[in-house]
Amino acid sequence: MPTDSLILEAISSLEKYISDNDFKGHDPYDGLMSPLFRLPVLKSNRTVRFISQQLIRKSPYNIRPLLGIKKGYNPVTLGLCIQAYAYLLKSGRLQGARISANYAESRINFLTEELLRLSSRGFSGYCWGYDFDWEARYASNPAYTPTIVATGIITNALFEYYRFSKDKNIFAIIESSAEFAMKDLQKGFDGGTFCYSYSPFDRQRVYNASMKTVRLLSQVYTVNGRKDIADEAKRAAAYVAENQNQDGSWAYSKSDGREWSDNFHTGYILDCFDEYIKNTGDNEFSGILGKGYKFYAERFFKTGKNDTLIPKYYCDKLYPVDSTSLSQSVLTLARFGDTGKALMAARWGIENLSGKEGYFYYRAGRFRKSRISYMRWSNAWMFAAFSYLFLKIQGQAGKK
Repeated sequence: MPTDSLILEAISSLEKYISDNDFKGHDPYDGLMSPLFRLPVLKSNRTVRFISQQLIRKSPYNIRPLLGIKKGYNPVTLGLCIQAYAYLLKSGRLQGARISANYAESRINFLTEELLRLSSRGFSGYCWGYDFDWEARYASNPAYTPTIVATGIITNALFEYYRFSKDKNIFAIIESSAEFAMKDLQKGFDGGTFCYSYSPFDRQRVYNASMKTVRLLSQVYTVNGRKDIADEAKRAAAYVAENQNQDGSWAYSKSDGREWSDNFHTGYILDCFDEYIKNTGDNEFSGILGKGYKFYAERFFKTGKNDTLIPKYYCDKLYPVDSTSLSQSVLTLARFGDTGKALMAARWGIENLSGKEGYFYYRAGRFRKSRISYMRWSNAWMFAAFSYLFLKIQGQAGKK
């Protein structure tokens, strides 16, 4: 089967699965949505809630139906699907396909309206959170608590569609979200540089989260040309650059014990630096980006069977091989011109993490797979990643 047909077939099956489920599904972190956690002790004890959430997440079986946890409607899922449809529209290869251009446009319009309806209220601009309560190590987050991670993923998706459509209403949403980021997020300063907080209600210094703000501001700058936005983005980018490890990696966060370096959070940082540089024309961080990508490409992958590439979760061990790591690997490798390697990773995913119904499994361990279908974590990310890879393949074919 030709390369583009293989990827398009996977995209079509996955999109059908997502649409047939009305974009709803379970999530690794939705365990606290069980009615059990409305009981007095379970409702308020953070330790019990955190441990319970982790046990449900790590179960190899989907016990959520037994716990009364219904499939959720996650704003990030909707955003990632917009991103996927936008890439497919850009590819120009939808004529006669099951996912036609008119169909993709109608899906984007529907999902955008839903995102406006699901946006968190009471802030300086449009912003989003997850549709479930979740306990993080350093914060408790009720459903729809806005975070820059959720908001940054959604605005990036909208911007990818704006690049195609030039729809001023879409840009107005993105521009509004920049106001949320600049006015509502906390700033942790180190001299003249700073790190944006994860949400308006904490002071965590999480590098990939802050870089999602940098990306958002740089995207807004390309359209409205506001120098204050570009200046603020640069100071936040400089903070993350200053905290790069000597080997080119980044820890997850600063000064709170989360020193690990993993695949997809590293990919987020690299993508955001690349987007900032391209959007602003500021090449000051090109060396940082090159050093970071070299570490990523050399340390996060293992050659697999049949000319495939296995994305490692951590740089120093292979397992678990995770669907979000897989999707981000495809996105980052393709972004940085390693389309062949991205295709090798995609093929490994199709051969090892895809189900007969079109969805992708959660992850593969050394001895067994968790075949749970997660709509945001697995399927929406894979839909966006494969659609981007398809776009890149079409672009390369057009140059021949």
